[in-house]
Amino acid sequence: MPMSNENFIERLRTDRSLAVVRTPKIPDAARLCQSLAGGGISTVELTFTTPDVLKHLEHAVSAALAHDVSVGIGTVLTAEQARASIDAGAQFLVTPGLRPAVAEIAIASSIPVCLGAMTPTEVAQASDLGAAVVKIFPAKQLGPEYLKDLQGPYPEVRLLPSGGIDAHNAKSYLSAGAVGVCCGSSVVPPASVAAGNWTEIMERASDFSRSLS
Repeated sequence: MPMSNENFIERLRTDRSLAVVRTPKIPDAARLCQSLAGGGISTVELTFTTPDVLKHLEHAVSAALAHDVSVGIGTVLTAEQARASIDAGAQFLVTPGLRPAVAEIAIASSIPVCLGAMTPTEVAQASDLGAAVVKIFPAKQLGPEYLKDLQGPYPEVRLLPSGGIDAHNAKSYLSAGAVGVCCGSSVVPPASVAAGNWTEIMERASDFSRSLS
């Protein structure tokens, strides 16, 4: 189901988290989404670094409505990847850096796009390109205080830190003004996903979600 920028932003504000799944293998994308939702994380990003990710995306999207999960795709680098992702049912797109061609396709298709940025100039460029949310990556390099500094000149830009965030430091990024935080291997370890350890992943998601309150 298509998702507006407002819906995407509101979901991030409500859940305050987005799970980034970067793994060489996903045995059951629907179960993965179900497990994350069971732990309180209902926004899921698969990535183009996973082989056959578009097939996994289609399976995940088929389960999205039943479990109230929003599924998008990240590490989108080209217009071709953007089109293919949207055709496969992606509800939002995420890039690791500024990708104007990806933003153009997403906006033309009325799909939220989250563009990666690091410097103040890149944040401004991402906003100018139409990003619903700007992903600050890699966030761990400068920490929560840097996010707070960015909110000074850009109070209206929604910032989503990614990279090196876990249950111990996530809340500090939210306190610094983040609309939400990305969680990666601390919640969805590649080996656990590949092995289909769904109970473990649900427990990790639950622990992470509790750390945000």
